[in-house]
Amino acid sequence: MQVLQVQLEVGPDPAEVGRARRWARSRLAGSGIGDDESLADTLLLLISELVTNAVVHTGCPAVLRMLFGGAGVRVEVADASDRPPKPRHAEGDDTNGRGLELVDGLADRWGWQREGAGKSIWCEVDRAPAAGRVAGVSPSRVHC
Repeated sequence: MQVLQVQLEVGPDPAEVGRARRWARSRLAGSGIGDDESLADTLLLLISELVTNAVVHTGCPAVLRMLFGGAGVRVEVADASDRPPKPRHAEGDDTNGRGLELVDGLADRWGWQREGAGKSIWCEVDRAPAAGRVAGVSPSRVHC
């Protein structure tokens, strides 16, 4: 199986999220995933959440990676912080705290791992619709 990996360095500024999204959109199109596909929308939302979390919660630069191959797309965001991701539960009108819940609901699998002195948070989305999936929620998510 051949895997194509592309990556983008992201600065520690929330404005970089938009640049990362534009870059990812062009890479998705180059891999044959068009703007009109729900897979593209899902991946762009996941990328926005993971990059936002990295730059807002760490204040450090990050690296966005996309891996194309096999039956899906893997997104990884690596940063220099060694603090593990901390899922939170937003209440009512809270303006934050929903990012990892969203990742959990949209990705087929997600997790994190130590990478050098920092960490990498990753998620995977299958290209083919998974059996039993309803509105992007998979009954068989794996958490690390």
